[in-house]
Amino acid sequence: MEISLKGDKEFEEIPSLKTKALRINLNENIYGTFAEIGAGQETVRQFFRAGGASGTIAKAMSAYDKDFSDAIYGIEDDGRYVTEARLRKMLDHEISLIEKRLTRDKHPNKLFFSFANTVTTIDFAKKYKGHGWVGIRYQIEADQDYNEIILHLRFKENDARLQQETLGVLGTNLMYGAFYKYNEPKKLLRYLYDHLDKDQLEIDTINFSGPVFEDVDNRLMSLQLVKNGMTDAVMFAPDGNNVLPARVLYKKNILALRGSFRPVTKVNMDMFQKSYDMFIKENKVDLDKTQVVFEITLSNLRAEGEIDEQDFMDRAKLLCSLGQTVLISNFQEFYKLVEYFSQYTKSRMGLAMGVNNLVDIFDEKYYRHLSGGILEAFGKLFFKDLRVYLYPMQNEDGTITNSENLKVHPRMKELYKFFKYNGKVIDIADYDTSILSVFSRTVLKMIADGEEGWEAMLPEGVSKLIKEKSLFGCETEEVFRDE
Repeated sequence: MEISLKGDKEFEEIPSLKTKALRINLNENIYGTFAEIGAGQETVRQFFRAGGASGTIAKAMSAYDKDFSDAIYGIEDDGRYVTEARLRKMLDHEISLIEKRLTRDKHPNKLFFSFANTVTTIDFAKKYKGHGWVGIRYQIEADQDYNEIILHLRFKENDARLQQETLGVLGTNLMYGAFYKYNEPKKLLRYLYDHLDKDQLEIDTINFSGPVFEDVDNRLMSLQLVKNGMTDAVMFAPDGNNVLPARVLYKKNILALRGSFRPVTKVNMDMFQKSYDMFIKENKVDLDKTQVVFEITLSNLRAEGEIDEQDFMDRAKLLCSLGQTVLISNFQEFYKLVEYFSQYTKSRMGLAMGVNNLVDIFDEKYYRHLSGGILEAFGKLFFKDLRVYLYPMQNEDGTITNSENLKVHPRMKELYKFFKYNGKVIDIADYDTSILSVFSRTVLKMIADGEEGWEAMLPEGVSKLIKEKSLFGCETEEVFRDE
């Protein structure tokens, strides 16, 4: 029963904010509330100014005073107000009021919604740029359950008034997209930046839920955020939902592993486990405040010049099945990854990597865009409390390459020695010698060619999942035991 939305005319060009708001206002069935905290009532203002708002806006409110806010929405356990938990309480409360005050007998075709945001803009000292949570809970059919879109944003502008205006534009775009682009969520994401520039704000988390989004995988949507340049990195948890990196990484000791994980192999997991065992023994590492992150860079997701989304999903499913937290980033250089982590923590960090990755770190060609070249990059990489845990490489003649005998460019030898002998590079000694010849590319080729034996190269349960889900082009209907 999509009587209310299907008949609307599509606009060929990007509609103005007034046009977007007016289109919603003139829809006789869309009806709900706006609750905005912390940056003015900037979104609802667009709808009031567009005209015809009386048929759309049941109520607009802004509980700025903390005591009033707590009295209406309840008190948060952590005492904070700009959180996802607070936003969800706002949505819960406002939707429940609509349903109590308007009966379906009288309004059988009404599509109820609640739009909410809780935001803090830039502080007076301009030390913190500001951020916020924005969301909408709404119906597409009157007899259908609610759908939900929730996102987190970070402001980039240096003026509170400009940030308020940016929030109003984003909120209007979200309202419009929710009702008129819900069947094209990838386009909905892009349309959030209508009349906005990426220098104005960053969207680093978004989650879709509800009946119209039942086929949407939030891991794939997180990839779109990075792919579209909306953010440099997104994170998702083993349950598949995007999570706010700041919440996961705040004041944590962080151990990161970068790889293609195509697919994840026994070598990857051995590198993780052995580096983790070493990391938690460090004297500045708190086991209870340690977060492991498996990172895939955008360059590792590219296939023939474009990002292969199905290939990405295959990797994501495997890492999630192993209970891992995954970061998708646009950081080709490791120092950028460390800088990113440093926004959230001053605690000790660790990077687990193979020999080839470490050799690349000492390659000057990656730092020509920096005025200080490789020295500037290394200052950013190693001035933090960082350790590199190096996994050895087995050569074709059977010999082992580790930190003691790896070869860097002659000009880099002394620089490498400096970091090596100052305890910044540590060999992983207790590694599994039986799996050093395992490479993801070998496994991938064996799967593609239908060869046998690749199962033994993967962690327990992974080969079964590959076969059950036909990942990486695996064509078999029969599910075998892991060898």
